[in-house]
Amino acid sequence: MNKHDFPKIHFYDQDFVDIYNKTWSMLTKCWINPSSGEPSPAGYFIYPDGEKYVIDQFESIFSSFFLVYSNRNYNANQNIDYLYNRQEKNGAIRWRYDTVTNKALTDKSNPEGVGLPLFAWAEFNLYHKSADKRRIKEIMPVLERYMTWIDATFKQENGLYAAPAAASTMVNAPRENCRYPIDFNAAVAINAAHMSVLGDILNDKDLSFQYRRMYFSIKTRINSLMWNSHTHFYHDLDKTETRLPEKTIAGFWPLLAEIPNADRADELIAHLSNPKTFGTEHPFPSLAADSTHFKATGEGFCGSVFPAFNFMVIKGLEKYKRYEFARECAIRHLYYVLDALMPSDSKQKGNLYEAYLPGKEGVASWVRHPAFPRAHYLQGTGLSTIALMIENVIGLAISLPRKTVDWIIPNLEIMGIENLSLKRNLITILSNKSTRGWEIQMESEKLYYFTINIIDKKKKTLPIPSGKCSMLIDKL
Repeated sequence: MNKHDFPKIHFYDQDFVDIYNKTWSMLTKCWINPSSGEPSPAGYFIYPDGEKYVIDQFESIFSSFFLVYSNRNYNANQNIDYLYNRQEKNGAIRWRYDTVTNKALTDKSNPEGVGLPLFAWAEFNLYHKSADKRRIKEIMPVLERYMTWIDATFKQENGLYAAPAAASTMVNAPRENCRYPIDFNAAVAINAAHMSVLGDILNDKDLSFQYRRMYFSIKTRINSLMWNSHTHFYHDLDKTETRLPEKTIAGFWPLLAEIPNADRADELIAHLSNPKTFGTEHPFPSLAADSTHFKATGEGFCGSVFPAFNFMVIKGLEKYKRYEFARECAIRHLYYVLDALMPSDSKQKGNLYEAYLPGKEGVASWVRHPAFPRAHYLQGTGLSTIALMIENVIGLAISLPRKTVDWIIPNLEIMGIENLSLKRNLITILSNKSTRGWEIQMESEKLYYFTINIIDKKKKTLPIPSGKCSMLIDKL
C-alpha cells in the first residue's frame, strides 16, 4: 500500500463510491501553476476566472475540509498559506487575489475585499487531522492581526459588525439595505470561538479568555437583535437595527456558531424540513421557498442549492447532535449531485457543478450569467462527495491529537473506510455481516481509541491496538 494513494470507501450504494472516486480523479485538473497555467500538484487549488487565476478566500477555507482526506496527495493548507503570505501591515487579508500579479481584487460591492472570517475554524480542523501544534504557534500571530483588522474596520458601537453582504459570496441574494449581515456576524463568533480553542491548544490562557469573551459578546448581541420570534429565524439588520424580512441560507450560520439555545435551535432546524421554506426536495435552497424572490430555476442565490452552504448547515446540525437528520440530508443532497454527474440521458455529459436546482434533478441557472453554474467545480462540490461522504454518510469523526475515531451511525450497514492516512498511521475500519452477526474489522499501525455510537442503541469506547483486530457488535 502506497501511503499516498487516496483512502478507499465502502458503501452499500456503489454509485456513492463511484462519485467519491471520480472526485479524486478529477481533482488534478484544478491544481494549477499560475506561471504556466498547467495542472501541477505543486500549484494552487484554482478555478480559472476568465484569463485570471484567482485564489478565493471562501473557496480556500472550505476546500480544506475535504482536502485533509487526500492522504497528503494535496496540501490542504496550500491556498490558505498563500492568503496568509499576502497579509497587510494592518492585518487585512482580502477575499480574492490574482495569483499572477499577487494583487488583491476588490469591487464596488465589497470595497475592503473582506471575506467571511473563518480561518480559525479551518485551522482547528487542520490541527485535528494533522496534530501539527507547531503550525498553530506559527500562524496564531497572523490570525490575531486579522481579527484586530476585522474589529477595527467593521465593528460598530452596538457590538455588531457592519460588513458588505457580498462578503459571504451571496452576490444576488435579496438582501437590500443590509447593514449587519447575520452570516458575517455569526462567522465572527465562529472564528472567535475557535481562536479561544487554539489558545487552549497553545496553553495560552490569556489568549483563550480574550476570544472566549469576544465570542460570548457577539453571541449575546446576535440573539438579542437578530432573532425573530415570529418567523423563528435569524435575520439581517438594516442601519436602524430593524430586522429585514427575507429568510436566506445565511440564517443558519448561528447553528454552526452554537448561538441559539435548545428551544430556538429546534425552531430554526424545523425550517429545514418545512417544504414552504428550506425543506425542498433537494436540500437546502439559498433562499426560502416562500419568498417572492424565490426562483425554482435557482437564479444564483435566489434558490439554487450550493454544496458549500449545505456543508455549513449539516455541520451546524452536528453541533446540536442531530446526527441522523444530518446524515439523511447529506444522502438526499448527494443523490442530486450524483444525478448531474451521471445523468440518465446518455447524450448529456455529466459533471460536478457549483449549484443545483432546489426542487428537482438538474443544475441551476441564472439568466444574466450564462456561465453559471461553473462545471468541474470541485472547490465546493468536493465538500459533498468527499467530506460529507466520510463524515456524515459513513459517519467517521477523526482527531489525530486525541488519538480518537468516533463512528456515529443510525444503524449498522456494510460500509467503512480503508487505508486512511493519519500522519504516519494508516487505519481501516469496515463493518460487515457474518454468520456471527455484525462485525467491525479494523487495522492500524498505531494504537488509537475507537468509539462506536449506534444512535439511541449502543455506545462503547475501546482501545484499538496496532495490527488487525475485529469486534462483534452483539458482544459489546
